[in-house]
Amino acid sequence: MTPAHDATAASDPSPGRLVPLPENRIAQDIPYGIRIAAAWAWRVGLIMVVVAALVWLLGRISFLVIPVMVAALLAGLLNPVTASLRRLKLPQGLAVAVTVLGFVGVIAGALALVGRQLAVGFGELWQEALVGIQQIQTWLAEGPLRLTAEQIDKYVQDATAALQNNSSSILSGALSFGSTAGHFAAGMVLALFILIFFLLEGARIWRFIVGLLPRTARAAADGAGRRGWSSMVSYVRIQMFVAFVDAVGIGVGAAIIQVPLALPLAVLVFIGSFIPVVGALVTGAVAVLLALVANGPVNALVMLGIVLLVQQLESHILQPLVMGKAVSLHPVAVILTVAAGSYLAGIPGALFAVPLLAVANSAIRYIAARTWEHDEGPDDAAAAEAPAELIPSGNVAEETNKGE
Repeated sequence: MTPAHDATAASDPSPGRLVPLPENRIAQDIPYGIRIAAAWAWRVGLIMVVVAALVWLLGRISFLVIPVMVAALLAGLLNPVTASLRRLKLPQGLAVAVTVLGFVGVIAGALALVGRQLAVGFGELWQEALVGIQQIQTWLAEGPLRLTAEQIDKYVQDATAALQNNSSSILSGALSFGSTAGHFAAGMVLALFILIFFLLEGARIWRFIVGLLPRTARAAADGAGRRGWSSMVSYVRIQMFVAFVDAVGIGVGAAIIQVPLALPLAVLVFIGSFIPVVGALVTGAVAVLLALVANGPVNALVMLGIVLLVQQLESHILQPLVMGKAVSLHPVAVILTVAAGSYLAGIPGALFAVPLLAVANSAIRYIAARTWEHDEGPDDAAAAEAPAELIPSGNVAEETNKGE
């Protein structure tokens, strides 16, 4: 039977027989838009499944992931110090030791100063709080509620009894807090240990990681890693500057209008500003509440104006002109990323969400543009700070291939 005869038989089957259509005929009958949507759907779905599995896995080992990320952020911040000491002819190990010990000393000194201010300031606030409680009692007795002293005492006794009945829950919560504090201390020690080796042998670690990849992927991975690292370092340094401006603005304003605990408040603002948008709002609310409790509503309104002025300075000048150029992220992307990070991982997620997005943005842009095909080395900015970076500026893929 000839092929022509086969084609005729397939197109004109005998009565009563069902002949399946060829696969290409079925594909032609499906509209083009549906085929494209289906192709995109299973690929995007597969990516989402992999990302969800990765997030779940990282959440299970967060006690290891968070110290590594903290060490990476600190390494990007402290690498210039180590590089400056190296230019002064200090050995690598001694330069790292001086950098880390100096950093720990600065942090310890700042905490000691803030702790002393808190001890003195809380004593004054406690007296003001007692006066406020007496005013509340007077209002309850003479105000519209007209509560007698016996009724107030009964409510206090009921509240005390409720605390006693729930003492087990309170004790378990205190034990849980103690366990969390222990994990935090262990994580900080681990982060400090990792930071030392990031500063000491960062280039060797990066070469080892790139060497685990296939040969064809090493150049792209090396270039994407260098670009992502540069973005993260830029973010950390610029965010440090933005946090410093916020802390100085709100702290000096609080000191001028005589809000107590101005120095601890400035430190709180500095720490909170590392969480974009959300941290500034929370710490600003704490400043206003502190002014309200200590000095009354008029002082609180003035403090609110200072906080809003500082936030406008950050939003309209620092973020667009400084942060936007450093990481090339739209404010909407920053807000959504912080919200998603805080929902998935709480405070650590909100803290690391934007740096991770900046790294992913730079790496994906580099790979999508296939820049490594004509990129003989790092760009000028990366080359200028190559000695001070954790990720080496040379072509790690070529060095790894030579080593093999």
